[in-house]
Amino acid sequence: MSIVTIKDVAAKAGVSPKTVSRVINGEAYVRPEVRELVQKVVAELDYRPNAFARSLSSSRSYLLGLFIDDPVSGYATDVQHGALIGCRQRSYHLVVEPVDLTAPDWEGQVRGSIAALRLDGAIVAPPICDEAALMAVFAESGLPTVLVAPSSAPPASGTVRMDDRRAAQEMTEYLLGLGHRRIGFVQGPISHSASARREEGFRKAMAAAGVTVDEDCIVRGDFSSRTGMELGERLLALPERPTAIFASNDDMALGVLITAMKHGIAVPERLSVCGFDDAPSSRAAWPQVTTVRQPKAEMAAAAVDILVNPQFRQKAGDEHAHLMLPHELILRGSTGPA
Repeated sequence: MSIVTIKDVAAKAGVSPKTVSRVINGEAYVRPEVRELVQKVVAELDYRPNAFARSLSSSRSYLLGLFIDDPVSGYATDVQHGALIGCRQRSYHLVVEPVDLTAPDWEGQVRGSIAALRLDGAIVAPPICDEAALMAVFAESGLPTVLVAPSSAPPASGTVRMDDRRAAQEMTEYLLGLGHRRIGFVQGPISHSASARREEGFRKAMAAAGVTVDEDCIVRGDFSSRTGMELGERLLALPERPTAIFASNDDMALGVLITAMKHGIAVPERLSVCGFDDAPSSRAAWPQVTTVRQPKAEMAAAAVDILVNPQFRQKAGDEHAHLMLPHELILRGSTGPA
């Protein structure tokens, strides 16, 4: 089977090879109808640009780096999936670079990766996107960078995020609407900036409803199902236990659910449980866990779009490089009336 070339795409689309190249590279100055036609022909012919040849003919490598602390976590898997889809649509390739900030020479490793790979841009996932020392390395390198769900935006970085505070507020309002007043809240680790925003949303909803938060019902976990189980034991052992428990992520919610089942506490008849993220664990449990859908894959794909946008490459961090994507409450069987 012969290899499809850029000239084949141009001939079928009735445009020049240069126009095809502009469309593939996401460049400006292509009419929308022409861009759509070329993309359709590319899909029909299954055209795959030669990454090596493209890098030789331009100053770009067509490689983006995803820097992440734990590449095997459920969160990281979704982020990688979204980034891969975004890269494929833009004819880029993705390199995943784990970053262990506890390693003695992590700074040298990151600098070495940036220099050796000739990356065109970097996506930095939480929680390491909130580490000032790491952000200083990227700023020093001059590499265009987009942060996923950061607590703040450095001047030279783009951002993609969702409104964690508002999402947690809406979930708490949902529980209050079911009649729950004594609600336990499982915090996330301090190292994740989203943890604080989710707790703020919870407290804001409780205060707006005139419900006093019992601090004995607030416990801190580390986003693992193990701590969800341990903290579930603590909350369910209270003299007046909560009628609902809102965990800051789905793995901890699953741990609470396991503990409730262990003690014969029916969910949702005697206890409502909800989480955050819409991780696979929330769908694998029984009953399935009510949660907040965080658009993790979509945020990563949007980060790719920002990085390969020519205007962003010219001026990293401009007003067009900051996106807020919508969240969604996913109501399932783990929550019910108080």
